[in-house]
Amino acid sequence: MKTQTMLFAAVAALCWAAAAGSAFAGQATVSSPDGHAEIRIEDDASRFSVLRRGETVIADSPLGLEFDGAPAFGALVLESREDTDVDREIPLVATKASVARDHYRGATLTFRETGRDKDAPARRLIIDVRAYDDGVAFRYRIDDPAPVRLRGERTAFVPAGDPSCLATEYVGSHEKPFERQRISELTTDKGYDVPLVCATASGRTHYAITQSYLQGYTGASLWRQGAAMQVRLSAVPGRDGPAYVSRGGLRTAWRVVMMADRAGDLIASSLVGNLNPPPEGDFSWVKPGKAAWNWWSGASEGATAEMDAFRRYIDFAAEAGLPYALLDAGWAWGSGPCCEARPETDLTRAVDGVDMPALVRYAESKGVSLLLWAHWKHMDARMDEVLDTWVRWGIRGIKVDFMERDDQEMVDFHERIAAATAERKLLLNLHGVYMPAGLQRTYPNFITQEGVMGAEWNKWTPLITARHNLMLPYTRMLNGPMDYTPGGFRNRTPATFEVRDVLPFTQTTRGQALAMFVVYDSPLQMVADDPDAYRDAAGFEFIRRVPTAWDETRFLAGEPGRDIVLARRSGAAWYLGAMTADDARTARVPLDFLPEGRYRATVWEDGGAPDDVRRSERIVAAGDVLELRQSPAGGAAAILEPAGP
Repeated sequence: MKTQTMLFAAVAALCWAAAAGSAFAGQATVSSPDGHAEIRIEDDASRFSVLRRGETVIADSPLGLEFDGAPAFGALVLESREDTDVDREIPLVATKASVARDHYRGATLTFRETGRDKDAPARRLIIDVRAYDDGVAFRYRIDDPAPVRLRGERTAFVPAGDPSCLATEYVGSHEKPFERQRISELTTDKGYDVPLVCATASGRTHYAITQSYLQGYTGASLWRQGAAMQVRLSAVPGRDGPAYVSRGGLRTAWRVVMMADRAGDLIASSLVGNLNPPPEGDFSWVKPGKAAWNWWSGASEGATAEMDAFRRYIDFAAEAGLPYALLDAGWAWGSGPCCEARPETDLTRAVDGVDMPALVRYAESKGVSLLLWAHWKHMDARMDEVLDTWVRWGIRGIKVDFMERDDQEMVDFHERIAAATAERKLLLNLHGVYMPAGLQRTYPNFITQEGVMGAEWNKWTPLITARHNLMLPYTRMLNGPMDYTPGGFRNRTPATFEVRDVLPFTQTTRGQALAMFVVYDSPLQMVADDPDAYRDAAGFEFIRRVPTAWDETRFLAGEPGRDIVLARRSGAAWYLGAMTADDARTARVPLDFLPEGRYRATVWEDGGAPDDVRRSERIVAAGDVLELRQSPAGGAAAILEPAGP
């Protein structure tokens, strides 16, 4: 696609001037390229609204900033408008598509304060607005170089009517289930996380309220005030005064409303990423893939930190063709239980009896690269020293854990460690972390992150139900990759499931375990169970073969909390993942997304027991319908490869 960026500032200025000032009365409207999505900003910068195909999605909602130590803006008038029309393709590295189309109409709206003392300079508020075919976004800017101190934003979202939404409680770990509730049913004494996923009363538009491009700003949660969801900025714990203090001027995060015909159509959207700056430099060294993982199947206080125990996972990764092995909590000198930041821990030393450089050489001799875990406090205190040491050892990536904050200081930590690892050509995986906001676009080595109630919770609670698993693609995954850590092969039914910390069970079938590797977006994907669980196990062939990064993603069918069928393409091959919640289901999948030709379909479907799958092969073509049988709490997976003439 030809890249085009056209600025219409001069033409717009002439048109507005010709209207003798009356053109500023009313609203500034920005419409998407296809004309379906529309955002309107009042000409006094007091309110905004969002429509799609003429239907109100977000009703009149407040705009504005709350300053600390400075007077609020007085009356504002629209002083100028500069329009932009962008259509370009952005090459992507290791994600759900190889290319993102960045296609929008935008406007920079500059508002001038009126009625101030004649000796006081007029202040200006800038609102950047973009309208895409699949959503809208806006943010505030102040170009004055003086530092800006904010108590908060006045921004709120007023969903039209009282829509049914998928909402999750805002907590530090960002690991809570999503539940379906109307806006009026949300409580007023706690915050809700992004994304908040709703549908209009007509059902013609499904939308997600979220945020993007946090760098240099702070995170936020949503709090119900009447019919509105108020944006509340996250303050630095223990710091008195404002929630946010800039170094100079102001550029807030983007406030985003993603929109589509179906809830699942939001999955393929690149909107959150497109609102972030592109990467600088070469990231071709970033290699997606799967990792053997030594924590999930063992005790929560950490895996045994011994050379033989570590070699066992390296050997398994080599045998299975996995490019990575992740050594989790407990490997570093002085480390204790995984969640404690003990002052004696030294990330530049391994525990007694472990020779990390020798372990790296052993792994490399088998074609496996090592990833290491760290608590963020230990990493933050000595970041350069630790990372340089790990690079000398030959480590290829890191997993940093337990940040559990999204305030200004923690947002800064995320960018610093993304930049520091990129400089050293290290992969980065963050756990105990806030929802993605597109930082992966700027730093493609930031390959995945948690911020999801994933498979580790099987070790402690019965909350990881099939219904929960079927919420995640339609909610949490909209913001970016999620390290759910799939691959549990000790499969049980909900009735026979037991909570246990060591060698944990899942209450979903083997077929669902396979499907997760297609449905769940994570370019670095864990193979979470113990090596013994996979040897000669039904279905493990699929895990060995399935990629973790894709050229194309297509939602085919499904409803949140009930079922999904997702197709992803890698080269000329397509991979299907189907999952169902409480009910047995046969998904009838029209193959009209396939190019012409014959394809060999290799299918794995639920068998007679939760830990069994049936493998079959057949020849199919674009006009065919492929049936995927799934047990309750089950799933299925398939590979469609060109079969020649």
